[in-house]
Order: sequence, then structure tokens, then C-alpha cells
Amino acid sequence: MVKKRILVVCTHNSARSQIAEAYLRHFLGDKAEVRSAGTEPRGVHPLAQAVMKEAGHDISTHTSDPIQKYLGEKWDYVITVCDHAREACPYVPAEHHVHVSFSDPSQGDIENFRQVREAIRLWAISFAESI
Repeated sequence: MVKKRILVVCTHNSARSQIAEAYLRHFLGDKAEVRSAGTEPRGVHPLAQAVMKEAGHDISTHTSDPIQKYLGEKWDYVITVCDHAREACPYVPAEHHVHVSFSDPSQGDIENFRQVREAIRLWAISFAESI
């Protein structure tokens, strides 16, 4: 079986794409290679790390990478998880381009991060079942 290659993109690669990367890795296991990147990376948000730790997923070793790092690679899926990234992301060749918009949790407190985490978890389950 050939692993699916999945790239998850958001603006800062600090929360939404990091959470989606963790959940896709979890739900897809060895069926996929999952990475994330940002159009304007800023580092992994501490509250994203905290809420994922609450859910049993350690993302403290994740890095916040620029999309340019992955432009020369072949992807099966490029998934944008915020509207700004969808508009600002350079074209990344992929068999499938998927867009799903999650609200920006950094505009609130830890409860905002929990709500976005849960929305991404539910989406990731559905996405993993669909491929």
C-alpha cells in the first residue's frame, strides 16, 4: 500500500493546521504521511499545545514551517483550513485540493481552542473515513 501524502495549510501554522496534522496522523496511522505548513508561520501556539495535550496528543515537538518548504514535493491532498490560507497559498500541485474553514482560536481563550479542536477532530474522523 502506498501512503497518501497530505499537507495541511493555514496562515500561521500555529493552531488549526497543527491540530489537524495531529488528528490526521492519529486517525490515518500508517496509511498517510501528514505535514503542515503556513503562509506566514509564527510558531506553534502554546494553547494549541495545551488543548491537544488534554486530548492525549503531544504536539510540543511540532514545528511551524513555511509553505515554501514543501512546494517542490508531490502531494495527494493539500488541505487549507482557513480562508486566508486558501487565498494566499501559492499553488501546490496535488491530486486533490480540499478547503474547510475553521474559526481562528487565537482570537479567544482556551475554551475557543477547545471548541476548534473538537470541530477539527470531528472533521478529521470524517476525512479519514472518506479516503
